[in-house]
Amino acid sequence: MAINLKQDGLVGVITMDAPPVNSYDVPMLHELQKAIHEARLDDGMRALVVESALPKFFSAGADIKTLQNSSPAEFSNLLTIAHETMDMIENTPKIVIAAISGHALGGGLEMALACDFRFAKDAKYQLGLVEINLGLNPAMGGTQRLPRIISRSLALHMIATGETIDPATAHSRGILDRLIPEDDFDDEVMAYASRLAEGPTLAQGMAKLSINKGTEASLAEGLAIERSHQNFLFKSDDAAEGVNAFVNKRKPEFKGR
Repeated sequence: MAINLKQDGLVGVITMDAPPVNSYDVPMLHELQKAIHEARLDDGMRALVVESALPKFFSAGADIKTLQNSSPAEFSNLLTIAHETMDMIENTPKIVIAAISGHALGGGLEMALACDFRFAKDAKYQLGLVEINLGLNPAMGGTQRLPRIISRSLALHMIATGETIDPATAHSRGILDRLIPEDDFDDEVMAYASRLAEGPTLAQGMAKLSINKGTEASLAEGLAIERSHQNFLFKSDDAAEGVNAFVNKRKPEFKGR
């Protein structure tokens, strides 16, 4: 199996394990889709982490040999499945953290961009959208997600040149949310995910969807999405618990429902 899903406390951990560089093909994307689907439906996994089992690579993107041997129809199918997979991450109403501890190149970085947070180990490796070196463009969402995270001109520069950068530079540009010392990386990622998982995760998920859907719409449409989600949350057990705990001056015990 190239993709493994396990539970660590209240956190679901999706691990890529496809040596030597976690390059993806259609079967691997199908495995990733299955893991995301299972984690989405499992109430015991209230926050998610996507990581790599390989010490030097998060992912190097699409398998070049697969591209070389693909017909135009097969290539188009790969792109469709890749987009569907990233959309699953983006539309899952749970917070998803990309834990990057090695090279994230091409589709590997695009996968991280589809996650809600990108936490990176402060070590020697490179990140970049390098598809231009093949005469191609990023096509796992990179042309759309990167310029929504950093400036449009800087995103175009990175895509048009295939520039690779180290984690410190990626953090300074806003691509990475946290740069964590190497010795503390695993513990800090799981500590943050666990804190989220112990909180009102239903509300967290609705906030994620409100932001993701609302910022792609007009302000009026975004506000309508926000109202809809808030009305849904008001009827939840967590909202009742949160209000009751506040009134009674005690710590709330959220269940994520």
